[in-house]
Amino acid sequence: MQTLIIPQSEVPALLPMPECIDAMAEALRSLGRGKAVLPLRSMMWMPDRSGLLGLMPSYLESPAALGLKVISYLPANHGTERDSHQGAVLLFDTRTGSLLAIIDASSITAIRTAAVSGLATRLLARADAGDLAILGAGVQAESHLDAMRAVRELRRVRVWSMHRDAAREFARRHDVEPVDTAEAAIRDADLICTTTAAPTPVLAGDWIAPGAHINAVGACFAGTRELDTRAVLRSRLYVDRRESALSESGDILIPIQEGALGESHIVGELGDVLLDRVPGRRAADEVTLFKSLGIAVEDLAAAHHIHTRARAEGRGIAVDFGGHRPTRT
Repeated sequence: MQTLIIPQSEVPALLPMPECIDAMAEALRSLGRGKAVLPLRSMMWMPDRSGLLGLMPSYLESPAALGLKVISYLPANHGTERDSHQGAVLLFDTRTGSLLAIIDASSITAIRTAAVSGLATRLLARADAGDLAILGAGVQAESHLDAMRAVRELRRVRVWSMHRDAAREFARRHDVEPVDTAEAAIRDADLICTTTAAPTPVLAGDWIAPGAHINAVGACFAGTRELDTRAVLRSRLYVDRRESALSESGDILIPIQEGALGESHIVGELGDVLLDRVPGRRAADEVTLFKSLGIAVEDLAAAHHIHTRARAEGRGIAVDFGGHRPTRT
């Protein structure tokens, strides 16, 4: 079987946001049922700490998929023409071990991260939520606006960024409202997405309106966070995977280190909500928080969906990548 190479330009058409949200739900249900293998990701920093290489392997029983995301992360790319996350997702056949596809990882990461936030919003936000605040104006801000529009009817959208010109340009492209401070974006919003590269809090708990739902996406290391301790304490907290959150999420680990909360503050994983093991929102005025780290089964499910559609539609570049025992002469 030939290997499909699927470039960045092809991915959005093969992974539309509504379909990706559904694929993420299926993958997280499988994870919740114990039908997945998901080691913690491995990260190798360059000697000067300017960037890292991340390896994220995983296996899913349903849909049957085996794969690895390998991705570079260079924070200095924020605000440039290059994405901070670049790499590939390798998809293998679970029966033969053949390499089925090599797919651009930047586009998968952008879409599937927002899709999981869309799923969390569908599960946890009030049905009438529609006043959206986005902190950040980069790739994830773009995809999160798409995801929020897929699951809720938006009445108002405000955007703030540490880079004021970026917020204004984002607002111009998407016909939304730029604001000068994070607080001005957050006040009275009932949907909040934090998608920044900030290492210290940009969202204060005292700004959050009763009944809001928050998707916290940007901080993905144990020493960084976007939310202050008060914001986490005020919220009913859900994660994509408990083990990952307690190993890598500064938004959770720093308040624990401060003694402000314990591990039990995590209500459950999204898979637990999907499987009716834990309840979601219990009251209209409750604040809910989904802390997203991004896990490999999400990339794997996205890659499986992309590969299935690409084969059906005759898309991608087919190459003979080997996989057969060499012929001896």
